[in-house]
Amino acid sequence: MHWTSALAIYVLFWFLAVFLVLPFGVRTAHEAGEVHIPGTAESAPHVFAVGRFLRRTTITATVMFVLFYLNYVYGWITADMLDWSGMSRGL
Repeated sequence: MHWTSALAIYVLFWFLAVFLVLPFGVRTAHEAGEVHIPGTAESAPHVFAVGRFLRRTTITATVMFVLFYLNYVYGWITADMLDWSGMSRGL
């Protein structure tokens, strides 16, 4: 795999990880024991820690990419294993 392909795939995993990590660790004002600010959603986070969010996202994306790359190198799961219809074997 060329390094630019690996980088592009890592970026895709990173943006997927954004949506996987986003809902975890969020506390609303009510859960934090603070007063709700009028004009904001009840579900809005009380404090959004950008650094912690980016760190969690990067760690998650890196783990996913490493698993993907190891599968690419060692062939643990191949496309033929996922083809339950038998179309690739000409059946």
